[in-house]
Amino acid sequence: MASPPPALEILVREPDGFTVWSGPPYPPGTTSPPQRLPKTACGATSFSTDGARLLATVASASATVYDCRTLAVVKCFELPGLLAAALSPTGAYLQTFQKSSSPQEKNVTVWHVDTAAALYQHYQKSMSKATWPMVQFSADELVACRMMPNEIQFFDPKDFAKGILYRIRMPGIATMQLATAPGSHVAGFVPEAKGVPASVQIFSCNKDAQNQVVARRSFFRCSTVQLHWNKGSTGLLVLAQADVDKTNQSYYGETKLNYLTTDRAFEGIVPLKKDGPVHDVQWSSSGSEFAVVYGFMPAKATIFNKKCNPLVELGEGPYNTIRWNPKGRFVVLAGFGNLPGDMAFWDYSEKKLVAKTKAECSVTSEWSPDGCHFMTATTAPRLQIDNCIKIFDHNGSLQFKKMFERLYQADWKPEVPERFGDIAYLTTSLSTLKIEETKKQVSAQGSKSAQTSSKAPANTAPKPTAYRPPHAKGSAELQDKLFGGLAPAGGEMSKNALRNKKRREKQKEKKAAEASGSPADDES
Repeated sequence: MASPPPALEILVREPDGFTVWSGPPYPPGTTSPPQRLPKTACGATSFSTDGARLLATVASASATVYDCRTLAVVKCFELPGLLAAALSPTGAYLQTFQKSSSPQEKNVTVWHVDTAAALYQHYQKSMSKATWPMVQFSADELVACRMMPNEIQFFDPKDFAKGILYRIRMPGIATMQLATAPGSHVAGFVPEAKGVPASVQIFSCNKDAQNQVVARRSFFRCSTVQLHWNKGSTGLLVLAQADVDKTNQSYYGETKLNYLTTDRAFEGIVPLKKDGPVHDVQWSSSGSEFAVVYGFMPAKATIFNKKCNPLVELGEGPYNTIRWNPKGRFVVLAGFGNLPGDMAFWDYSEKKLVAKTKAECSVTSEWSPDGCHFMTATTAPRLQIDNCIKIFDHNGSLQFKKMFERLYQADWKPEVPERFGDIAYLTTSLSTLKIEETKKQVSAQGSKSAQTSSKAPANTAPKPTAYRPPHAKGSAELQDKLFGGLAPAGGEMSKNALRNKKRREKQKEKKAAEASGSPADDES
């Protein structure tokens, strides 16, 4: 007999501390979900990748590790001058970074959580978001490595006392990303220097093949990169970013999406069908497809297979975010940040749009581990007002909303998607629960409606429409100016969008004429 799926849980952090909620579905009218843990003071919180343990830190003071199954304290570390801390994927190791007054004082430490033993230490002058955590682990914690000047160093996680087992030389390396599932390969980025183009190189983590480049991609106009491995560690997406766009098409610089495979079947740029920046990219849970949101507004969204061939076009809209359901069935396109919060729910298995809705001013968003719920959160310090949590079902229907005076964090507790049943089964069970609750409400309200129906007048006056201020009447024109002239419902382009299109076409003609050496036509 199959074991029941684990219960969903949500981590919520406010100014006075964090707590853990029991997850949805919630009964109708729920305003405060049950709390599994009383509010506990902290400065930051995070789960281990597998959701087995929870880390809560107090700046410059301590780090506490909890067992997520019982929410009991596993170990508390007193760490003066603590600046950052991170758990390994299964929560077996804790990595900390503390203030240091001299190079002789080793300030990066890898601890064994259960025994509180310091397994490994080294000195690090500074750290950034791009380089933390310093030591990276594979998902099964069988491989561990760190980036140092001009090289990548490997350790045995079961015995850090052995020291450095072997090295991969990469002169000028600035960014590293270890493939986690499995930890078979590692990618490193070397920026441009003295006319030499920037490059991303992939190496095998096998000691016998450590210095053999598995795949390589070089490119100019690149200052930083984001490296995204797929599940299976066979494909790497490289989002190359330049601070300045030499074509003057974007104030925010230039981005290019590159794709490399460990079997060298593909090494090149992902063929995107629209000019403009790459807003977001994400692999599916299977690792066999990836989705990209790209282009000037209205942005375009496309799903590609492992061979970099387009599979499905998800249309255009004011989007800059994509979230793939852990089961791989549903995809959400959203426009958060400086966009108005539009969301489109797609059923990827059926290749159809399910619903459209909005979650204005959202800062974070993620699917639940079972793939049935989608949570958005408006958090501080990005936004100081209207902080809230919203939970939608897989069809885009709002199921729960809670407002906060100040909210800092809202995260699902991670779980392995395979521990949950098929989405069709879960959603059927959920709809059955809703139907039964609806029947109870209808039966309770039936008698009341029957009593009042005889007293109701024959001709009921229509409800007055909501007042619409004069400035709202021009909102459609304002939307055109802000988001690049989205096509209205009738399919015709707005005047502003048409003007922009003509201007872009004229610029292209002018450049083509200059390239050919003939003077460009000067049309007014």
